[in-house]
Amino acid sequence: MSKRSATVERNTLETQIQVSINLDGTGQCKLDTGLPFLEHMLDQVARHGLVDLDITAKGDLHIDAHHTVEDIGITLGQAFAKAVSDKKGVRRYGHAYVPLDEALSRVVVDLSGRPGLEMFVDFTRGSIGGFDVDLFYEFFQGLVNHAMISLHIDNLRGKNAHHQAETVFKAFGRALRMAVEPDPRMTGITPSTKGTLSEKE
Repeated sequence: MSKRSATVERNTLETQIQVSINLDGTGQCKLDTGLPFLEHMLDQVARHGLVDLDITAKGDLHIDAHHTVEDIGITLGQAFAKAVSDKKGVRRYGHAYVPLDEALSRVVVDLSGRPGLEMFVDFTRGSIGGFDVDLFYEFFQGLVNHAMISLHIDNLRGKNAHHQAETVFKAFGRALRMAVEPDPRMTGITPSTKGTLSEKE
């Protein structure tokens, strides 16, 4: 399998984002976004997904974090789609259950070539470390729209909002790791009866 890494730069009047991703990394993470709690969550994705991430973002945080969070999701999705390429030889599906004390989340991903997000997380408070929890949905929506994946996120239980968020991002990392993992029985084969997992066909 060829090298699976990519760098994408996205600039608008609201944000300037650069994302580098290596799907066959070791969990290294370098983040400079101005959003400490989001960085804490992205570090979970890298560490538990064994992907290397390098993300820099400058956005209109003087207004609020919405544009920056959404655009990080979009740019990360674009980089992921570029890195995973035609998806030949991968497992395609991934899932994970992750607990943290009283909290438990389940994430299921399909590298389907079709964007779709189903996210059910009833956070017990509206912000964590000054981060608006509504923006987690915007992050994942931006990501799936451009990564072209189907993503189901369920927080099954939890009383601590930090724990709820952390289990979601850890489970996402683990599920993504499973989905992009090379399957030795599918070498050179697209895991689809259609013969393609491209949004173009």
